[in-house]
Amino acid sequence: MRTERDSLGDLEVPDEALYGIHAQRALGNFGAGGRAVRPELVRAFAVVKKACALAHRELGALPADVADAIAAACDEVAEGRHAAAFPVDALQGGAGTSTNMNVNEVLANLAILRLGGKPGDYARVHPLDHVNRGQSTNDVYPTALRIAAIRLVRELADALARLQEALQKREREFADVPKLGRTQLMDAAPIALGEEFGAWAQAVARDRWRIYKVEERLRQINLGGTAVGTGAAADKRYGFRVAEILRDLTGLGLARAEYPMDLTQNQDVFVETSGLLKACAVNLLKITGDLRLLNSGPRGGLGEIRLEARQVGSSLMPGKVNPVIPEHVAQCAMRAIANDAAIALAAASGQLELNAFLPLIADALLESLALLRDATTILRAKCIETLAADAEACARHLDASTAPALLLVPELGYDAAAALAKEALVSGQSIRSLVAEQKLLPPERIDRLFPERRP
Repeated sequence: MRTERDSLGDLEVPDEALYGIHAQRALGNFGAGGRAVRPELVRAFAVVKKACALAHRELGALPADVADAIAAACDEVAEGRHAAAFPVDALQGGAGTSTNMNVNEVLANLAILRLGGKPGDYARVHPLDHVNRGQSTNDVYPTALRIAAIRLVRELADALARLQEALQKREREFADVPKLGRTQLMDAAPIALGEEFGAWAQAVARDRWRIYKVEERLRQINLGGTAVGTGAAADKRYGFRVAEILRDLTGLGLARAEYPMDLTQNQDVFVETSGLLKACAVNLLKITGDLRLLNSGPRGGLGEIRLEARQVGSSLMPGKVNPVIPEHVAQCAMRAIANDAAIALAAASGQLELNAFLPLIADALLESLALLRDATTILRAKCIETLAADAEACARHLDASTAPALLLVPELGYDAAAALAKEALVSGQSIRSLVAEQKLLPPERIDRLFPERRP
Protein backbone atom coordinates (compact mmCIF):
# COMPACT_ATOMS: atom_id res chain seq x y z
CA MET A 1 0.00 0.00 0.00
CA ARG A 2 1.09 3.57 -0.58
CA THR A 3 0.03 6.51 1.58
CA GLU A 4 -1.44 9.60 -0.04
CA ARG A 5 -2.56 12.82 1.58
CA ASP A 6 -5.31 15.37 0.96
CA SER A 7 -6.79 18.16 3.10
CA LEU A 8 -8.69 15.60 5.19
CA GLY A 9 -5.57 13.63 6.10
CA ASP A 10 -3.74 10.46 5.05
CA LEU A 11 -5.20 7.38 3.39
CA GLU A 12 -3.71 4.17 2.09
CA VAL A 13 -4.12 3.32 -1.60
CA PRO A 14 -3.13 0.00 -3.21
CA ASP A 15 0.37 0.23 -4.68
CA GLU A 16 -0.73 -0.95 -8.12
CA ALA A 17 -3.78 1.37 -8.30
CA LEU A 18 -3.72 4.02 -10.99
CA TYR A 19 -6.29 6.05 -9.06
CA GLY A 20 -5.41 7.93 -5.89
CA ILE A 21 -6.76 9.21 -2.60
CA HIS A 22 -9.78 11.07 -3.99
CA ALA A 23 -11.09 8.03 -5.80
CA GLN A 24 -10.26 5.86 -2.79
CA ARG A 25 -12.38 8.06 -0.55
CA ALA A 26 -15.22 7.95 -3.08
CA LEU A 27 -15.07 4.15 -3.10
CA GLY A 28 -15.63 4.22 0.64
CA ASN A 29 -18.45 6.73 0.45
CA PHE A 30 -20.57 5.69 -2.54
CA GLY A 31 -21.83 2.29 -3.53
CA ALA A 32 -25.60 2.29 -3.50
CA GLY A 33 -25.78 2.54 -7.29
CA GLY A 34 -23.82 -0.64 -7.75
CA ARG A 35 -22.12 0.23 -11.02
CA ALA A 36 -19.21 2.37 -12.15
CA VAL A 37 -19.29 5.51 -14.28
CA ARG A 38 -20.23 4.68 -17.85
CA PRO A 39 -17.20 4.05 -20.08
CA GLU A 40 -18.47 6.46 -22.74
CA LEU A 41 -18.19 9.28 -20.21
CA VAL A 42 -14.71 8.24 -19.09
CA ARG A 43 -13.47 8.16 -22.68
CA ALA A 44 -14.96 11.60 -23.33
CA PHE A 45 -13.30 12.92 -20.17
CA ALA A 46 -9.94 11.77 -21.50
CA VAL A 47 -10.39 13.70 -24.73
CA VAL A 48 -11.34 16.83 -22.79
CA LYS A 49 -8.28 16.48 -20.55
CA LYS A 50 -6.05 16.07 -23.59
CA ALA A 51 -7.39 19.29 -25.07
CA CYS A 52 -6.71 21.07 -21.79
CA ALA A 53 -3.14 19.76 -21.59
CA LEU A 54 -2.38 20.76 -25.18
CA ALA A 55 -3.84 24.23 -24.68
CA HIS A 56 -1.75 24.80 -21.56
CA ARG A 57 1.35 23.49 -23.33
CA GLU A 58 0.77 25.93 -26.17
CA LEU A 59 0.28 28.83 -23.73
CA GLY A 60 3.38 27.89 -21.72
CA ALA A 61 1.41 26.99 -18.59
CA LEU A 62 2.63 23.36 -18.59
CA PRO A 63 6.13 22.01 -19.29
CA ALA A 64 6.20 20.31 -22.67
CA ASP A 65 7.26 16.91 -21.31
CA VAL A 66 4.49 16.91 -18.69
CA ALA A 67 1.83 18.03 -21.17
CA ASP A 68 2.94 15.41 -23.69
CA ALA A 69 2.89 12.66 -21.06
CA ILE A 70 -0.60 13.68 -19.98
CA ALA A 71 -1.77 13.77 -23.60
CA ALA A 72 -0.39 10.28 -24.22
CA ALA A 73 -2.13 9.02 -21.09
CA CYS A 74 -5.36 10.57 -22.35
CA ASP A 75 -5.01 8.67 -25.60
CA GLU A 76 -4.74 5.37 -23.73
CA VAL A 77 -7.88 6.05 -21.69
CA ALA A 78 -9.79 7.36 -24.71
CA GLU A 79 -9.06 4.06 -26.45
CA GLY A 80 -10.84 2.23 -23.63
CA ARG A 81 -7.74 0.99 -21.84
CA HIS A 82 -7.40 0.89 -18.03
CA ALA A 83 -11.16 0.47 -17.50
CA ALA A 84 -10.56 -1.11 -14.09
CA ALA A 85 -8.94 2.11 -12.92
CA PHE A 86 -12.32 3.86 -12.88
CA PRO A 87 -14.33 2.05 -10.17
CA VAL A 88 -16.12 5.03 -8.61
CA ASP A 89 -19.89 4.61 -8.43
CA ALA A 90 -21.88 6.44 -11.09
CA LEU A 91 -24.31 7.89 -8.53
CA GLN A 92 -22.00 10.04 -6.46
CA GLY A 93 -22.33 13.14 -4.38
CA GLY A 94 -20.32 16.22 -5.23
CA ALA A 95 -21.70 17.01 -8.69
CA GLY A 96 -19.24 14.60 -10.32
CA THR A 97 -16.08 15.73 -8.55
CA SER A 98 -15.20 12.12 -7.74
CA THR A 99 -15.31 11.20 -11.43
CA ASN A 100 -13.19 14.20 -12.35
CA MET A 101 -10.65 13.39 -9.66
CA ASN A 102 -10.61 9.70 -10.57
CA VAL A 103 -9.72 10.73 -14.13
CA ASN A 104 -7.17 13.28 -12.94
CA GLU A 105 -5.43 10.73 -10.76
CA VAL A 106 -5.33 7.99 -13.37
CA LEU A 107 -3.98 10.34 -16.02
CA ALA A 108 -1.39 11.73 -13.61
CA ASN A 109 -0.17 8.26 -12.65
CA LEU A 110 -0.06 7.07 -16.26
CA ALA A 111 1.96 10.18 -17.13
CA ILE A 112 4.25 9.54 -14.15
CA LEU A 113 4.89 5.98 -15.33
CA ARG A 114 5.64 7.29 -18.79
CA LEU A 115 8.20 9.71 -17.29
CA GLY A 116 9.88 6.92 -15.33
CA GLY A 117 8.28 7.37 -11.92
CA LYS A 118 5.93 5.33 -9.74
CA PRO A 119 2.20 5.88 -9.06
CA GLY A 120 1.71 8.47 -6.35
CA ASP A 121 4.87 10.42 -7.21
CA TYR A 122 2.86 13.58 -7.75
CA ALA A 123 5.90 15.84 -7.63
CA ARG A 124 6.42 14.79 -11.26
CA VAL A 125 2.81 15.12 -12.45
CA HIS A 126 0.14 16.38 -10.07
CA PRO A 127 -3.55 15.45 -10.55
CA LEU A 128 -4.68 18.98 -9.72
CA ASP A 129 -1.83 21.33 -10.52
CA HIS A 130 -1.06 19.71 -13.87
CA VAL A 131 -3.87 17.47 -15.15
CA ASN A 132 -6.69 19.66 -13.80
CA ARG A 133 -5.01 22.98 -14.44
CA GLY A 134 -7.47 25.77 -15.32
CA GLN A 135 -10.41 23.42 -14.88
CA SER A 136 -13.27 22.62 -12.58
CA THR A 137 -15.52 19.59 -12.42
CA ASN A 138 -18.28 22.06 -13.23
CA ASP A 139 -17.02 22.77 -16.74
CA VAL A 140 -15.19 19.52 -17.51
CA TYR A 141 -17.99 17.14 -16.52
CA PRO A 142 -20.81 18.71 -18.60
CA THR A 143 -18.45 19.11 -21.55
CA ALA A 144 -17.48 15.44 -21.42
CA LEU A 145 -21.14 14.47 -21.07
CA ARG A 146 -22.06 16.44 -24.17
CA ILE A 147 -19.32 14.77 -26.19
CA ALA A 148 -20.36 11.31 -25.02
CA ALA A 149 -24.00 12.10 -25.73
CA ILE A 150 -23.31 13.42 -29.24
CA ARG A 151 -21.38 10.29 -30.14
CA LEU A 152 -24.22 8.06 -28.93
CA VAL A 153 -26.86 10.30 -30.56
CA ARG A 154 -25.15 9.75 -33.89
CA GLU A 155 -24.98 6.00 -33.37
CA LEU A 156 -28.66 5.87 -32.39
CA ALA A 157 -29.68 7.98 -35.39
CA ASP A 158 -27.80 5.58 -37.68
CA ALA A 159 -29.46 2.56 -36.05
CA LEU A 160 -32.88 4.16 -36.49
CA ALA A 161 -32.12 4.86 -40.15
CA ARG A 162 -31.35 1.18 -40.72
CA LEU A 163 -34.52 0.14 -38.88
CA GLN A 164 -36.54 2.54 -41.01
CA GLU A 165 -35.08 1.04 -44.17
CA ALA A 166 -35.86 -2.50 -42.99
CA LEU A 167 -39.46 -1.53 -42.24
CA GLN A 168 -39.84 0.15 -45.61
CA LYS A 169 -38.52 -2.97 -47.33
CA ARG A 170 -41.19 -5.02 -45.57
CA GLU A 171 -43.76 -2.39 -46.53
CA ARG A 172 -42.97 -3.02 -50.19
CA GLU A 173 -42.80 -6.81 -49.81
CA PHE A 174 -46.18 -7.03 -48.05
CA ALA A 175 -47.97 -4.40 -50.12
CA ASP A 176 -50.15 -7.06 -51.78
CA VAL A 177 -51.03 -8.99 -48.64
CA PRO A 178 -54.60 -7.95 -47.71
CA LYS A 179 -55.53 -8.21 -44.06
CA LEU A 180 -57.93 -7.03 -41.43
CA GLY A 181 -57.23 -3.62 -39.93
CA ARG A 182 -58.29 -3.29 -36.31
CA THR A 183 -59.19 -0.31 -34.16
CA GLN A 184 -59.55 -0.78 -30.41
CA LEU A 185 -58.72 -4.44 -31.18
CA MET A 186 -62.01 -4.78 -33.06
CA ASP A 187 -62.58 -5.54 -36.76
CA ALA A 188 -62.38 -2.21 -38.56
CA ALA A 189 -61.29 -1.91 -42.20
CA PRO A 190 -59.44 -3.83 -44.91
CA ILE A 191 -55.79 -2.82 -45.21
CA ALA A 192 -52.56 -4.27 -46.54
CA LEU A 193 -50.03 -5.83 -44.20
CA GLY A 194 -47.40 -3.61 -45.80
CA GLU A 195 -49.28 -0.52 -44.67
CA GLU A 196 -48.78 -1.48 -41.03
CA PHE A 197 -45.03 -1.71 -41.61
CA GLY A 198 -45.14 1.57 -43.50
CA ALA A 199 -46.80 3.33 -40.58
CA TRP A 200 -44.12 2.01 -38.24
CA ALA A 201 -41.44 3.23 -40.66
CA GLN A 202 -42.91 6.74 -40.57
CA ALA A 203 -42.80 6.83 -36.77
CA VAL A 204 -39.19 5.65 -36.75
CA ALA A 205 -38.32 8.26 -39.40
CA ARG A 206 -39.59 11.01 -37.09
CA ASP A 207 -37.52 9.62 -34.23
CA ARG A 208 -34.46 9.52 -36.43
CA TRP A 209 -34.88 13.17 -37.48
CA ARG A 210 -35.65 14.49 -34.00
CA ILE A 211 -32.69 12.72 -32.42
CA TYR A 212 -30.35 13.74 -35.23
CA LYS A 213 -31.30 17.42 -34.85
CA VAL A 214 -30.83 17.59 -31.07
CA GLU A 215 -27.07 17.43 -31.60
CA GLU A 216 -27.19 21.13 -32.45
CA ARG A 217 -28.02 21.98 -28.82
CA LEU A 218 -25.50 19.53 -27.42
CA ARG A 219 -22.60 21.14 -29.27
CA GLN A 220 -22.33 24.16 -26.95
CA ILE A 221 -19.77 23.68 -24.18
CA ASN A 222 -18.83 25.63 -21.07
CA LEU A 223 -15.22 24.41 -20.97
CA GLY A 224 -13.05 27.27 -19.75
CA GLY A 225 -15.82 28.59 -17.52
CA THR A 226 -14.28 26.79 -14.51
CA ALA A 227 -16.34 26.73 -11.30
CA VAL A 228 -19.39 28.88 -12.07
CA GLY A 229 -18.93 29.92 -15.68
CA THR A 230 -16.91 33.10 -15.12
CA GLY A 231 -13.55 31.56 -16.03
CA ALA A 232 -12.09 32.36 -12.62
CA ALA A 233 -8.56 30.96 -11.99
CA ALA A 234 -7.97 30.27 -15.69
CA ASP A 235 -6.08 32.17 -18.40
CA LYS A 236 -8.61 34.01 -20.56
CA ARG A 237 -6.78 32.90 -23.70
CA TYR A 238 -7.06 29.30 -22.57
CA GLY A 239 -10.87 29.31 -22.60
CA PHE A 240 -11.00 30.11 -26.30
CA ARG A 241 -8.05 28.00 -27.39
CA VAL A 242 -9.12 24.85 -25.54
CA ALA A 243 -12.50 24.88 -27.29
CA GLU A 244 -10.76 25.03 -30.68
CA ILE A 245 -8.41 22.19 -29.81
CA LEU A 246 -11.26 20.04 -28.47
CA ARG A 247 -13.24 20.61 -31.66
CA ASP A 248 -10.27 19.41 -33.70
CA LEU A 249 -9.66 16.37 -31.47
CA THR A 250 -13.26 15.18 -31.53
CA GLY A 251 -14.24 16.12 -35.06
CA LEU A 252 -17.47 17.46 -33.60
CA GLY A 253 -18.85 20.93 -34.25
CA LEU A 254 -18.34 22.06 -30.67
CA ALA A 255 -18.62 25.76 -29.86
CA ARG A 256 -17.79 27.72 -26.72
CA ALA A 257 -20.97 28.93 -25.09
CA GLU A 258 -21.59 32.67 -25.28
CA TYR A 259 -22.76 32.51 -21.66
CA PRO A 260 -20.92 29.64 -19.92
CA MET A 261 -22.71 30.27 -16.62
CA ASP A 262 -25.95 29.17 -18.28
CA LEU A 263 -24.57 25.78 -19.22
CA THR A 264 -23.02 25.35 -15.78
CA GLN A 265 -26.34 25.97 -14.01
CA ASN A 266 -28.96 24.68 -16.43
CA GLN A 267 -29.21 21.13 -17.75
CA ASP A 268 -32.37 21.47 -19.83
CA VAL A 269 -30.62 20.32 -23.02
CA PHE A 270 -30.28 16.89 -21.45
CA VAL A 271 -33.96 16.95 -20.53
CA GLU A 272 -34.76 17.81 -24.14
CA THR A 273 -32.57 15.00 -25.42
CA SER A 274 -34.11 12.54 -22.99
CA GLY A 275 -37.59 13.66 -24.01
CA LEU A 276 -36.81 12.76 -27.60
CA LEU A 277 -35.47 9.42 -26.44
CA LYS A 278 -38.72 8.87 -24.56
CA ALA A 279 -40.68 9.53 -27.76
CA CYS A 280 -38.47 7.01 -29.55
CA ALA A 281 -38.98 4.50 -26.74
CA VAL A 282 -42.74 4.99 -26.92
CA ASN A 283 -42.69 4.18 -30.63
CA LEU A 284 -40.55 1.10 -30.06
CA LEU A 285 -42.92 -0.02 -27.32
CA LYS A 286 -45.90 0.42 -29.65
CA ILE A 287 -44.22 -1.42 -32.53
CA THR A 288 -43.10 -4.34 -30.38
CA GLY A 289 -46.56 -4.62 -28.86
CA ASP A 290 -48.08 -4.77 -32.35
CA LEU A 291 -45.57 -7.41 -33.42
CA ARG A 292 -46.45 -9.56 -30.43
CA LEU A 293 -50.15 -9.30 -31.19
CA LEU A 294 -49.75 -10.08 -34.89
CA ASN A 295 -47.50 -13.03 -34.05
CA SER A 296 -49.77 -14.40 -31.30
CA GLY A 297 -50.73 -18.04 -31.48
CA PRO A 298 -49.61 -20.02 -33.34
CA ARG A 299 -53.12 -21.50 -33.39
CA GLY A 300 -55.04 -19.58 -30.76
CA GLY A 301 -54.03 -16.03 -31.71
CA LEU A 302 -53.87 -13.75 -34.73
CA GLY A 303 -50.90 -15.46 -36.36
CA GLU A 304 -50.74 -12.97 -39.24
CA ILE A 305 -46.96 -12.79 -39.07
CA ARG A 306 -44.43 -15.39 -37.93
CA LEU A 307 -41.47 -14.19 -35.89
CA GLU A 308 -38.33 -16.26 -36.16
CA ALA A 309 -38.08 -18.83 -33.36
CA ARG A 310 -35.09 -17.72 -31.29
CA GLN A 311 -35.21 -20.04 -28.27
CA VAL A 312 -37.35 -22.54 -26.39
CA GLY A 313 -40.09 -20.64 -24.64
CA SER A 314 -40.98 -22.60 -21.54
CA SER A 315 -39.41 -24.86 -18.96
CA LEU A 316 -42.76 -26.65 -18.58
CA MET A 317 -44.94 -26.19 -21.68
CA PRO A 318 -43.57 -28.25 -24.61
CA GLY A 319 -43.42 -26.56 -27.99
CA LYS A 320 -44.00 -23.04 -26.69
CA VAL A 321 -41.94 -20.34 -28.40
CA ASN A 322 -42.10 -16.78 -27.10
CA PRO A 323 -41.61 -13.46 -28.95
CA VAL A 324 -38.43 -12.83 -26.98
CA ILE A 325 -36.93 -10.14 -29.22
CA PRO A 326 -39.93 -7.79 -29.06
CA GLU A 327 -40.12 -8.44 -25.32
CA HIS A 328 -36.44 -7.61 -24.89
CA VAL A 329 -36.73 -4.41 -26.92
CA ALA A 330 -39.88 -3.42 -25.03
CA GLN A 331 -38.05 -3.65 -21.71
CA CYS A 332 -35.22 -1.48 -23.02
CA ALA A 333 -37.84 1.07 -24.08
CA MET A 334 -39.48 0.95 -20.67
CA ARG A 335 -36.14 1.63 -18.98
CA ALA A 336 -35.53 4.65 -21.23
CA ILE A 337 -38.97 6.01 -20.35
CA ALA A 338 -38.23 5.58 -16.65
CA ASN A 339 -34.82 7.21 -17.07
CA ASP A 340 -36.53 10.26 -18.56
CA ALA A 341 -38.36 10.84 -15.30
CA ALA A 342 -35.10 10.59 -13.34
CA ILE A 343 -33.38 13.06 -15.68
CA ALA A 344 -36.22 15.55 -15.36
CA LEU A 345 -36.15 15.37 -11.56
CA ALA A 346 -32.38 15.70 -11.42
CA ALA A 347 -32.27 18.65 -13.81
CA ALA A 348 -35.00 20.46 -11.89
CA SER A 349 -33.15 19.96 -8.60
CA GLY A 350 -30.16 22.14 -9.45
CA GLN A 351 -29.67 25.15 -7.20
CA LEU A 352 -28.19 28.53 -8.02
CA GLU A 353 -24.82 28.19 -9.81
CA LEU A 354 -24.61 24.39 -10.09
CA ASN A 355 -26.58 21.17 -10.44
CA ALA A 356 -25.31 18.63 -7.92
CA PHE A 357 -27.23 15.81 -9.59
CA LEU A 358 -25.44 15.79 -12.92
CA PRO A 359 -24.04 12.28 -12.24
CA LEU A 360 -27.59 10.88 -12.28
CA ILE A 361 -28.37 12.80 -15.47
CA ALA A 362 -25.23 11.44 -17.11
CA ASP A 363 -25.78 7.85 -16.06
CA ALA A 364 -29.44 7.80 -17.07
CA LEU A 365 -29.00 9.67 -20.36
CA LEU A 366 -26.06 7.62 -21.59
CA GLU A 367 -27.79 4.41 -20.55
CA SER A 368 -30.91 5.37 -22.50
CA LEU A 369 -28.91 6.27 -25.60
CA ALA A 370 -26.95 3.02 -25.53
CA LEU A 371 -30.03 0.93 -24.70
CA LEU A 372 -32.08 2.36 -27.55
CA ARG A 373 -29.18 2.09 -29.99
CA ASP A 374 -28.67 -1.58 -29.21
CA ALA A 375 -32.38 -2.39 -28.94
CA THR A 376 -33.07 -0.76 -32.30
CA THR A 377 -30.30 -2.79 -33.90
CA ILE A 378 -31.53 -6.03 -32.33
CA LEU A 379 -35.14 -5.36 -33.39
CA ARG A 380 -34.05 -4.81 -36.97
CA ALA A 381 -31.60 -7.70 -37.30
CA LYS A 382 -33.36 -10.36 -35.22
CA CYS A 383 -37.01 -9.53 -35.83
CA ILE A 384 -37.95 -7.25 -38.73
CA GLU A 385 -35.47 -8.76 -41.18
CA THR A 386 -36.29 -12.35 -40.22
CA LEU A 387 -40.08 -12.40 -39.80
CA ALA A 388 -42.51 -13.77 -42.39
CA ALA A 389 -46.07 -12.95 -43.37
CA ASP A 390 -48.84 -15.54 -43.11
CA ALA A 391 -50.94 -14.40 -46.05
CA GLU A 392 -53.41 -17.23 -45.57
CA ALA A 393 -54.17 -16.21 -41.99
CA CYS A 394 -54.46 -12.57 -43.04
CA ALA A 395 -56.99 -13.44 -45.77
CA ARG A 396 -58.94 -15.79 -43.51
CA HIS A 397 -59.40 -13.16 -40.80
CA LEU A 398 -60.37 -10.50 -43.30
CA ASP A 399 -62.94 -12.65 -45.08
CA ALA A 400 -64.47 -13.78 -41.79
CA SER A 401 -64.82 -10.21 -40.50
CA THR A 402 -67.41 -7.49 -41.02
CA ALA A 403 -64.71 -5.02 -42.06
CA PRO A 404 -65.49 -5.25 -45.82
CA ALA A 405 -68.91 -3.74 -45.08
CA LEU A 406 -67.10 -0.42 -44.86
CA LEU A 407 -66.57 -0.55 -48.63
CA LEU A 408 -70.34 -0.77 -49.18
CA VAL A 409 -71.21 2.51 -47.45
CA PRO A 410 -70.72 4.63 -50.61
CA GLU A 411 -72.60 1.99 -52.66
CA LEU A 412 -75.57 1.10 -50.45
CA GLY A 413 -75.55 3.59 -47.59
CA TYR A 414 -74.58 3.14 -43.94
CA ASP A 415 -77.78 1.46 -42.74
CA ALA A 416 -77.85 -1.15 -45.49
CA ALA A 417 -74.15 -1.90 -44.98
CA ALA A 418 -74.72 -2.24 -41.22
CA ALA A 419 -77.57 -4.66 -41.82
CA LEU A 420 -75.34 -6.80 -44.03
CA ALA A 421 -72.63 -6.78 -41.37
CA LYS A 422 -75.12 -8.00 -38.78
CA GLU A 423 -76.40 -10.68 -41.14
CA ALA A 424 -72.84 -11.84 -41.82
CA LEU A 425 -72.19 -12.25 -38.11
CA VAL A 426 -75.37 -14.27 -37.61
CA SER A 427 -75.07 -16.44 -40.71
CA GLY A 428 -71.34 -16.92 -40.76
CA GLN A 429 -71.21 -15.89 -44.43
CA SER A 430 -68.76 -13.37 -45.77
CA ILE A 431 -69.86 -9.87 -46.79
CA ARG A 432 -68.85 -10.66 -50.37
CA SER A 433 -70.97 -13.77 -50.57
CA LEU A 434 -74.02 -11.98 -49.15
CA VAL A 435 -73.69 -9.14 -51.64
CA ALA A 436 -73.38 -11.62 -54.50
CA GLU A 437 -76.20 -13.83 -53.23
CA GLN A 438 -78.59 -10.91 -52.85
CA LYS A 439 -77.44 -9.34 -56.12
CA LEU A 440 -76.94 -5.99 -54.46
CA LEU A 441 -74.21 -4.97 -56.93
CA PRO A 442 -73.22 -6.01 -60.45
CA PRO A 443 -70.72 -8.90 -60.51
CA GLU A 444 -67.96 -6.77 -61.98
CA ARG A 445 -68.39 -4.21 -59.21
CA ILE A 446 -68.28 -6.95 -56.57
CA ASP A 447 -65.03 -8.24 -58.06
CA ARG A 448 -63.48 -4.79 -57.89
CA LEU A 449 -64.57 -4.17 -54.30
CA PHE A 450 -63.88 -7.68 -53.04
CA PRO A 451 -61.17 -9.36 -55.09
CA GLU A 452 -60.74 -13.06 -54.54
CA ARG A 453 -58.15 -13.86 -51.87
CA ARG A 454 -55.50 -16.21 -53.18
CA PRO A 455 -52.67 -16.24 -50.64
